[in-house]
Amino acid sequence: MSAMRRDDPLGDDPRSMHERMLAGDPYIADDPAIAIDSQRAMALVDAYNRSSPTDPDARRRLLCELLGAVGEGTEVRPPLHVDYGWRITIGARTFVNFGLVALDVAPITIGDDVQIGPRVQLLTPTHPLEPEARRAKWEAAEPITIGDNVWLGGGVIVCPGVTIGDDTVVGAGAVVTRDLPAGVLAMGTPARVVRSLR
Repeated sequence: MSAMRRDDPLGDDPRSMHERMLAGDPYIADDPAIAIDSQRAMALVDAYNRSSPTDPDARRRLLCELLGAVGEGTEVRPPLHVDYGWRITIGARTFVNFGLVALDVAPITIGDDVQIGPRVQLLTPTHPLEPEARRAKWEAAEPITIGDNVWLGGGVIVCPGVTIGDDTVVGAGAVVTRDLPAGVLAMGTPARVVRSLR
């Protein structure tokens, strides 16, 4: 268990920092269990990113070992970058292009038939706005949910706590800072709904 800190935003919390991270509460990433999860992910990511496209079965095995769940017919093109991997679930028939960064301090759920363009970032971590708490290395995270049949264009950034509804399209380079409803086209920074697709 990590030592209690005077500046702990949750006061006298007996849980380990790893337990707090998993609960979505403020934590400091100095817990040995967090380091073990991170090292496991780094090793699997390295193997996955170096895997041969001529051996799709071996590549699929690595992906399934790394991630929490991978649906049938889903393809994730390397390079892929994650924090822990096992907190990410991807549905069936989803295509993820090159360079996905999925920081899964909190769960990331990606639905069926999703199209993810190159260099998309799914970012669950959050950090305090207060300078002293940030200097003390406190952080937290909020989950991200991507619905079925969503298309995220190249370079889209999805921020912590965002849910994107089914059938929605997010234009290239958009920064999604809040939830998007189902069946819309959203563009811009921050992303805003341009029109309905239904």
